[in-house]
Amino acid sequence: QNYKKRVEKEKADIYKFANEKLVIELLGVMDNVDRAIGSMDTSESNKNIVDGVQMIQKTLEDFLKKHQVEVIEAVGTPFDPQKHHAVMTEANDEHPSETVIEEFQRGYELNGKVVRPAMVKVSE
Repeated sequence: QNYKKRVEKEKADIYKFANEKLVIELLGVMDNVDRAIGSMDTSESNKNIVDGVQMIQKTLEDFLKKHQVEVIEAVGTPFDPQKHHAVMTEANDEHPSETVIEEFQRGYELNGKVVRPAMVKVSE
């Protein structure tokens, strides 16, 4: 019975995380879309381009959500080494110690499993 339960759990995990490699590669596309939006000139003459890129971003976000990919909340939360990758620390009187104060790259979870930790700056 134990063997049977273990095999069933392993089979369920395979189905649950089968898309992990695809999701990880797609996150790079999502990052580039985010960078494009952040660097775009939002003047009236570029409104159609900005709207088009934002629609692409929304479509990607919806696709990821549909496949149980969630964004890891970072800024303002306590530092969690399982979900956050600290690349910088900074002495900061405005935030308690060990609090994420800036996010450099979004982190994502697939069905509760961290597939990419958020790259963050943490207060000392």
